[in-house]
Amino acid sequence: MARVLMVIAPEVFRDEEYDHPKQVLESRGATVTTASTREGACHGKLGMTAEATLALADARAADFDAVVFVGGGGAEVFFDDPAAHALARETHALGRVVAAICIAPSVLARAGLLRDVRATAFPSQRDDLVAHGALWSDGPVEIDGRIITANGPDAARDFGGAIADALALP
Repeated sequence: MARVLMVIAPEVFRDEEYDHPKQVLESRGATVTTASTREGACHGKLGMTAEATLALADARAADFDAVVFVGGGGAEVFFDDPAAHALARETHALGRVVAAICIAPSVLARAGLLRDVRATAFPSQRDDLVAHGALWSDGPVEIDGRIITANGPDAARDFGGAIADALALP
């Protein structure tokens, strides 16, 4: 069974960008764990509450088949977070799936993972991704090797499906 870690901001994560991929992944057999800056209740922009059962600093890439960074304005907390960068780089180094949606691809860009990688994000992040070497795409979901990015809430279900497909889930 595939194990997926979804990383959300403690406040103002984007509800659909967490909930829709999580539903898709779980419906296809994945076990999803939620992490944030600390364990406990996290609050979405639209009112959703999600429980982080793992603090990001305690997450280990080897424990998961995929790590997914969820967007929403609160995701900025991870842009320059050393633990987020280390987790993303280690997951990638292990050949596992690293994914991000909305503004969260900036986490991957700033971790050095998007250099010469085709990627998309919420349009506000275009300059940041390009400045860190990404090959910008206006598409809703981009898959480049084991890195998957998406541009926002409207792409959330397809993003979840792309992750599930990359994990070869039925």
